Amino acid sequence: MQKYASIITLLLVVLAIYWGFESAMPSYSPDAELPKNEFSTDRALVHVEAISQKPHGVGFPAHSEVRNYIVSELQKMGLETSLQEGFTIGRGNNLCKPINILAKIPGTRPGKSLMVLTHYDSDLHSSKGASDAGSGVATILEGIRAFISNENNRPKNDIIILFSDGEEVDLSGAELFVDQHPWAKEVGLVLNFEARGSGGPSYVFMETNRGNEKLLAGFIKAHPKYPMANSLYYSIYKMLPNDTDLTVFREKRDIDGFVFAFIGDHFDYHTSQDTYERLDRNTLAHQGSYLMPLLHHFGHADLTDLKSLNDHVYFNMPFFGLVSYPFDWIWPMFGLAVLVFILLLIYGFGKGYLKGKAVVKGFFPMLLTIAVNGAVGYYGWSVLKWIYPHYADMLQGFTYNGYIYIAAFVLFSLGSCFWIYSRFKNSSTVDLLVAPVVLWLIICCAVCRYLEGAAFFIVPLFALLASLLVVLHKKESHPYVLFVLALPALWIYAPFIKGFPVGLGLKMMVSATLLTTLTFFLLLPLFNAYAKKTQLAYLSFVLCFGFGLAAHFNSGFDKENGKPTSLLYVLDADENVAQWATYERILSPWTAQYLKTDEKDPNEIAGQTVDSKYNSGFTQVSQAPIKDIPPPTILKTGDTLIGGQRVLDILIAPQRDVNRLDVYTNEVSISKAIVNGISLSEYDLEHRKGRRLVSHHISNNDTTQMTLSLPKDEILELTLYEASNDLLDNPQFTIPARPEDNIPMPFVLNDAVLVIKTLRFE
Repeated sequence: MQKYASIITLLLVVLAIYWGFESAMPSYSPDAELPKNEFSTDRALVHVEAISQKPHGVGFPAHSEVRNYIVSELQKMGLETSLQEGFTIGRGNNLCKPINILAKIPGTRPGKSLMVLTHYDSDLHSSKGASDAGSGVATILEGIRAFISNENNRPKNDIIILFSDGEEVDLSGAELFVDQHPWAKEVGLVLNFEARGSGGPSYVFMETNRGNEKLLAGFIKAHPKYPMANSLYYSIYKMLPNDTDLTVFREKRDIDGFVFAFIGDHFDYHTSQDTYERLDRNTLAHQGSYLMPLLHHFGHADLTDLKSLNDHVYFNMPFFGLVSYPFDWIWPMFGLAVLVFILLLIYGFGKGYLKGKAVVKGFFPMLLTIAVNGAVGYYGWSVLKWIYPHYADMLQGFTYNGYIYIAAFVLFSLGSCFWIYSRFKNSSTVDLLVAPVVLWLIICCAVCRYLEGAAFFIVPLFALLASLLVVLHKKESHPYVLFVLALPALWIYAPFIKGFPVGLGLKMMVSATLLTTLTFFLLLPLFNAYAKKTQLAYLSFVLCFGFGLAAHFNSGFDKENGKPTSLLYVLDADENVAQWATYERILSPWTAQYLKTDEKDPNEIAGQTVDSKYNSGFTQVSQAPIKDIPPPTILKTGDTLIGGQRVLDILIAPQRDVNRLDVYTNEVSISKAIVNGISLSEYDLEHRKGRRLVSHHISNNDTTQMTLSLPKDEILELTLYEASNDLLDNPQFTIPARPEDNIPMPFVLNDAVLVIKTLRFE
């Protein structure tokens, strides 16, 4: 065994990484015949299929169909349902009229209620919403059905079921519930189910305004079988502009909760490919594996005792489940690591095992590998977009072959690590180990100071220090002991190496290359003992080239993975000028029928375009024929002077079936704005995006009524962008259907007839 230790331990490393991913979530198998009181993924899939037949965003025809389906399913369970409807303006000045679906399972005692939450609207225009958030709807419908089918499961706490509307329009349904529904004051804890892709493990995020100690204790006590959680996830989540419905509860009502969300196959997010067929069955089973134990636990727990000032670091590992310890331990653990390192240095230098020059020399390969792999990761996405410019049209930033790229970059990083360290044959392992320990101490000190949620990084460092102790003994090699000590690093960092580029886009490939490098340092006691490091480097480079070749041959688009395309007809009703417009950077043949490369600069089309998630602007415009598209009617219904302020009442009414109205103003100073009975906050007025006042996502051709207050000596100018998502179906146009290898581009206004109208109020 000792003779083949290098081969065996290398295989064990690969198997450990595989097991780390494999054990993170359940494996789906047909389960429609499970007892009625158990969660069945197959039964949940029936709901996903029913919900995701058509796009069902706010204001779209299938929106009411999905709502009616959910209501009927709740009523089949014997639950009394109600609808909550009303206008609300979300945090991005987006107005809509959500219709929330509500039901309640009565508890046996008074007190705070447990809420299970997801949204039923899909992203606007083209997404079929199987994952986001049809998976959440299906998880809750099946989970609640299984829960109440057992007569012994009557909870002590009321369980409120909320299928919110308008989540894709600035969380407007959650805003409506929290602001106006009497049940809002009863909620003690929220379980929110979400998605940002169509597969992969479901991660657990905690949202709390204070400490997580009691929430975490309850979660551990509930004992979900496949916890994918660590305190770093939420630290990063809080830094990103990706709020969920739960955020509204936390910010406005100080209500804590859990978010269960998956991010795998991010390329399907908000696209027409978010379908029943592409939803990962394992992922749906993972969502159910959270809901059932948490329903049982928090349905009976004291929800008035969840607040805490204390925070815990936590992380999950195979076999150990969820490991946690208080923030109070962070600095003592770091201090202990420093002390152990100092003692090892004293021991090593005292015994003559460490030499000063050799230790200093050990910093060179470490710094060189960081520089090489950091540069490759940092510039890699830019180079890929230069080679494959059509990647820029995938606004999620994660390509269909993204997983292949991650594998290629990881292999390159491993190859460079093995190759560079193979050049230092005369350096002993113990001399080379000092530099990585110093680096990891610096990293751990930084996260303890600035990113406390990542303080569990100290755990693999302790394993590295133990490895250093093993190597210092200068006795017979202990490869299997070193392998065991490498497991914390493999199981903690491998998910991050894969997950960061998936969730944050391939622009974050540098996180994968650097984390791979840092993890290699933690395994250096094992890897440096390998006699054939050069051969392993060449093998890694060959495999990297192979994955790169595979990525190249999968870099195009087909009917399974369509190219995002966009086309709009834009009519300036004031100038009587029409143009075709697109957000595509590399035109598809379908779009190129209408766009010509020698046309005007797209910035000439208008001073600003409609708001979009990633601030995308038109990339190209071309002259279009004039069509008889009626602009909205704008009526001044009131004009009053109150002191030094002019108060204008304005009614905007569509003259065709429309989906969206964006209202922009000139540089006028608006001190107060009321839209459809809802006041815009002073903050929103002062921090408007460009000159956009409000975006109204319209249902049933609702009118837009505004009351605006401005200085009496200023002149108001309104510019309206009124859009309907019917370009492909509008009888005035003969737009051919998209080819099979094209999909509508997400996150932007698409397949739209856009009319621009400006009016001055002298």
